[in-house]
Amino acid sequence: MSKSEKTPSLSMPKTVAEVMSRDPIAVTPQTPIREAMKILAERRISGLLVVNDAGKLVGIISETDLLWQQTGVEPPVYIVFLDSVIYLENPARYEEELHKALGQTVGEVMTHAPVVVKPDQPLRKAAKLMQDKSLRRLAVTDNQGKVIGVLTAGDIVRAMIAELEES
Repeated sequence: MSKSEKTPSLSMPKTVAEVMSRDPIAVTPQTPIREAMKILAERRISGLLVVNDAGKLVGIISETDLLWQQTGVEPPVYIVFLDSVIYLENPARYEEELHKALGQTVGEVMTHAPVVVKPDQPLRKAAKLMQDKSLRRLAVTDNQGKVIGVLTAGDIVRAMIAELEES
């Protein structure tokens, strides 16, 4: 390839704050599952941030978290040997899945301790984090842990398209 032939590159905007969605839709841990499902369906989004009364992030609920409501759970595989039960899978995982399948509120079903980013973080770093952890959204929080936005894979793709159209 000659020097005159350049490979196309996308130089994404510099920070998360430049492309994040501000004022994201959030629910509380006490929100009924049915209400969260309705919001997801009506807004055509795949996840919601979960905040406490002070606006601080406590979790994320996604369509994947809600699938347990429909699919149920399989008990862990085990064998009995000399009157002892030996689990071949982690029984704690089963307990967590069962809790999600039977949960009635967002707090019972949500993913706790979600991955977050700061608004001044480089967008490229946030995109890599999403890719490495197979995430579709990252909560954006300020230094006090209060939610100020959400960064989705769609936000990043829209930023890439906007940049392509400018060149």
